[in-house]
Amino acid sequence: MNLPASFINDIRSLLGDGEFEHFAAALRETPPASIRINRDKPFCDSEQAESREQVPWAAHGYYLDERLTFTFDPLFHAGVYYVQEASSMFVGQALRQYVTKPVVMLDLCAAPGGKSTHARSVLPEGSLLVANEVIRNRSQVLAENLTKWGHPDVVVTNNDPADFSALPHFFDVILADVPCSGEGMFRKDAAAVDEWSSENVEICRQRQQRIVADIWPCLKPGGLLVYSTCTYNTKEDEENVRWIRRELGAESLPLDICPEWGITGNLLPGDEAPVFRFLPHRTKGEGFFLAVLRKPAEEAESDRHFFPQAKAKKKEKKGAATGASLVSKENLTRAARWLQETVSAKYALAVEGAGVYAFPHAYAGELAEMKQVLRVIQAGVDVAEVKGKDIVPAHSLAMSSQLLSRDVFPSEEIGYQQAIAYLRKEAIMLPPSVPRGFVLLTYRHVPLGFVKNIGNRANNLYPQEWRIRSGYMPEEIRTL
Repeated sequence: MNLPASFINDIRSLLGDGEFEHFAAALRETPPASIRINRDKPFCDSEQAESREQVPWAAHGYYLDERLTFTFDPLFHAGVYYVQEASSMFVGQALRQYVTKPVVMLDLCAAPGGKSTHARSVLPEGSLLVANEVIRNRSQVLAENLTKWGHPDVVVTNNDPADFSALPHFFDVILADVPCSGEGMFRKDAAAVDEWSSENVEICRQRQQRIVADIWPCLKPGGLLVYSTCTYNTKEDEENVRWIRRELGAESLPLDICPEWGITGNLLPGDEAPVFRFLPHRTKGEGFFLAVLRKPAEEAESDRHFFPQAKAKKKEKKGAATGASLVSKENLTRAARWLQETVSAKYALAVEGAGVYAFPHAYAGELAEMKQVLRVIQAGVDVAEVKGKDIVPAHSLAMSSQLLSRDVFPSEEIGYQQAIAYLRKEAIMLPPSVPRGFVLLTYRHVPLGFVKNIGNRANNLYPQEWRIRSGYMPEEIRTL
């Protein structure tokens, strides 16, 4: 790896000559691979999966001895685990320590979804997570990964950070994992080395400040901002945290950590604000930086903006009328039976076009507000879609262990080859004993998705855009 000379000089001055040599040597090593297990989706060999070395700061994060063949592992597609860099799992430590009651949280720069799925796993039950991505095609990837993770209390948006300024004092917690110069990804991504320059570091620093300034008004007084990057330089890290404290009045908060984790503190001379650095020669992971900041509590809560009630009601009525022409009362009742009875009091079914989705009652008002000013691409869990005279269960229902009533649909356990065929959206042949109609396929007893069994074959209902496109099969398959 040929590191840029100016980068070498900057890091050498930051760490000192001796430690820089250890740092540079670590960059020449193969980076560790790690995953995070979805505890809402236990499977038959979960104990074996959890016998691996644990990521110290993540309760359900594990290092892999060797990289798995993720594309060809059905459990990956079923949302049983997420492939996430170990250092970035430290976000969960911040949330566990400071978020102890239900909140509305925004993950501002969320794609592809590692931190969003992690946040959704550690937030207190009853919280709502809004995951946003400004780039449209990346927002679709974000929605896919959150759907596979399966938690229903999620909204996915596709907006610029400035758009959120229309929602003052809306969020209790904001995670700003801001776009950065990517120095922490050097040993994983050769392109990051080629694209690095001192000028780009300065551009990133200014962009990061604009992003924080844009979203600061929508954080509630006393709310938390979790600021993170995957870079090493102090401009994008400590100096930006100092800027947030000075310009916005934020308070830096400490985190409980263990010395053996090897996490480094503040490297800016004369600055003692608590920040948390992951350096590859000290921690088993990539480069990462995180700080937790609290917004001053003295701002008046009455300053929070609410949209006129009449406007919100008018929008809801229009949506209901549009949906009523496509989803009959009979089909809506049928879709309701597909949900677990225990969640019926918490979630409401809503109609949008030809689709039916479930969303928590408690946050219906917040969703209405967001729809007024944001591009909402997914809310809650899609339950069903009307196609012709039929109503078809949505794939996201199969992925949602909290909402799906497993007893409603006949279930068929399939093997590896059939699972891969299903994920390639090929036709599936089922035994004659399997009833006709909608059937839930499972792999290692985890829901994989729906088919419609018509007797001589089963129509594959896996989402076309998510299918495994590769016709190539690796000689060696390594799965969880």
